[in-house]
Amino acid sequence: MVAQVIDGKAFAANVRGQVGAHVAKLKEEQGITPGLAVVLVGEDPASQVYVRSKGKMTVEVGMNSYEHKLDVDTAEDVLLALIDKLNNDPAVHGILVQLPLPKHLNEDLVINSIDPAKDVDGFHISNVGLLGTGQKSMVPCTPLGCLMMLRDHHGSLSGLNAVVVGRSNIVGKPMAQLLLGDSCTVTIAHSRTKDLPDVVRAADIVVAAVGRPEMLPGDWIKEGATVIDVGINRIDAPEKGEGKTRLVGDVHYESAAAVAGAITPVPGGVGPMTIACLLANTLTACCRANGLAEPEGLTA
Repeated sequence: MVAQVIDGKAFAANVRGQVGAHVAKLKEEQGITPGLAVVLVGEDPASQVYVRSKGKMTVEVGMNSYEHKLDVDTAEDVLLALIDKLNNDPAVHGILVQLPLPKHLNEDLVINSIDPAKDVDGFHISNVGLLGTGQKSMVPCTPLGCLMMLRDHHGSLSGLNAVVVGRSNIVGKPMAQLLLGDSCTVTIAHSRTKDLPDVVRAADIVVAAVGRPEMLPGDWIKEGATVIDVGINRIDAPEKGEGKTRLVGDVHYESAAAVAGAITPVPGGVGPMTIACLLANTLTACCRANGLAEPEGLTA
């Protein structure tokens, strides 16, 4: 068996297209333009790249992009004051504070100062609780993207056995909640799970989000299973030359692709979906704020 490759890059482009069409409709029919505010504290190189990319794509789908760049030594009360201002700005429908924050800032305090209705990352404790109890919430972008791709591939997920390898608050736990919401039988596994290979082999759906390069080999994968690889790890690639590196996932791609029914590559799988779902969440937040129908297929 050779697995079908789930092309996250193409899927994300389709999602952005749907968002853009809905934004154009909102502007024309309601005179409303969704707005996304991104706050960056400090000059972390990776964070700067992400923020630039988010800003570019926000504008491309017709939304307003508001970027707030603060010095690395910005005091916590200054950051909280900015968030309070954005919470009360009707032109801002989504607020994202780029993580990680400098060490002197309390991430939990900052995240939970965001209006839950504008928390397009889905990290606020209120959204965590709403998702966990099956109520309408803002859903973390990466798990939402995984769910969209799984629904597209399988149609119905009802009754399928799903194993999520990883228990982070950002991916593992919300992913499990979303799969439960679609009536999967869900196991959350992790690096300390006993008989982890056997647990993974029982799964119709494997979501790998443990943060260890190529931890899951092909002989852990059930024949015909769907593998969603959330991991993005940079490893040495001496075959490319001295000092060269390459990106790999948490799954050993070549061996897993030989037995899986479908698999996401790294790069080009889950990664592009994260920003696409951030835009979808901003659109959803805008529609909810204005009492309008949510866009179909772009929320959980």
